This record gives sequence, structure tokens and C-alpha cells, in this order.
Amino acid sequence: MTSPKSDRMQIVPRLESSSGSAENAAYPEARDLDWSILMARAQDGDTEAYRRLLEQITPYLRHLASKRHRDPRDIEDSVQDILLTVHVIRQTYDPSRPFGPWLVAIANRRIFDRLRRRIREIHREEAFEPDQHIHSKGPSEINALADRKLLEDAIQNLPPTQQTAVRMLKLEEMSLKEASARSGLSTTSLKVATHRAMKGLRKILGGGGE
Repeated sequence: MTSPKSDRMQIVPRLESSSGSAENAAYPEARDLDWSILMARAQDGDTEAYRRLLEQITPYLRHLASKRHRDPRDIEDSVQDILLTVHVIRQTYDPSRPFGPWLVAIANRRIFDRLRRRIREIHREEAFEPDQHIHSKGPSEINALADRKLLEDAIQNLPPTQQTAVRMLKLEEMSLKEASARSGLSTTSLKVATHRAMKGLRKILGGGGE
């Protein structure tokens, strides 16, 4: 089984250099069956299918992000946020269901998450003095990337039930009812597993909030 670290090293560089096309940026209904098949194969450990899937969905994700962001950096950061979430929760996808709506739901959440962060950053920057503003650039982006990697590694150290609960409820942002139907776990079990998972993550990550 490939570790999260090696997955990140193999996948991200290729995606960053991939080029989009009008065909790939089309609404996923036309590609849904192909993408569903590729994801199902990826869940079974087919790394080539996973690579093809990520390369194919990247132009479409960039198309979605460009509708909400003007800054190319925000567009690319949003794409990476989405791809990371897909990577972390890929085992929660149900191959019997269309892939497109599953992907779009994740994409919309991550895109709006970044929009909210940008709005907060703008408000903070307006309150800074010029010298403070200069020193605030750069490190926050690096820290955010490091935090995502640390979180991914930490989740991998949780028991399977807790991994499922935290991925569905915290990362994919499902409701308890949706997560229960998808996982087969009761809502009570999911609540308990999530509570324990968050406690475990705080311990692994050295304290702090959720």
C-alpha cells in the first residue's frame, strides 16, 4: 500500500504540469461513466487509473474554480484543495453512484472555503500597517500546505472507523444521515467515532482545536 507521502509526491507534480482542453472542461455528465470506472479501479489500487482520473478532472476543476476566482493563484490553490480532498476521502466514493455530482459537491465546498479565507485575509490586511502587511505574505501559504499534509498523515494513523467518520463528517461535510447510509454505521457510532477521532488528531498533532 502506497503511503500518503509517496502518493503526494507522485501525483501533484504531474497535475501541475497538465494542460486543460475544452473537452475536459465540459460538464462531467459526458465523462461520468469513464470517471466512475476510473475511480472504482483506483479504489482497488490501480495507480494508472488514478493518475488518468486526476489528469482528466483537473481541467474541469480549474474551469469550476475560474467561475469564482479571478486571481490565477486562487484558482490553482482551489484545484489543489479539491484534489487533496478527493485523495483523502477517495475510498468513501460509492462506484454505484455518478461520479460527477460527488466531485462537484466537494469542489464547491473547497472553492467556497477558499473564498471565505480570502475575504477574511482582505479584512485582516486592511487593519495592518504597511510593514506588517509586507511580513504577512508568503509564510501563511506555506503553513497552510504543511498543515494539510500533517492532517492527512494524522488521519492515516487513526483506526479505520474513526478515519471513515472524520473523512465523511469533517472533510466531505456529509450529514450524519448521509454518512450513516454510505458507511453502514449508525449515527451514534459515527458521533462517537468522530469525537474519538478529533481527540486522537489533537493528540497526534500536538494539541489545538479542530
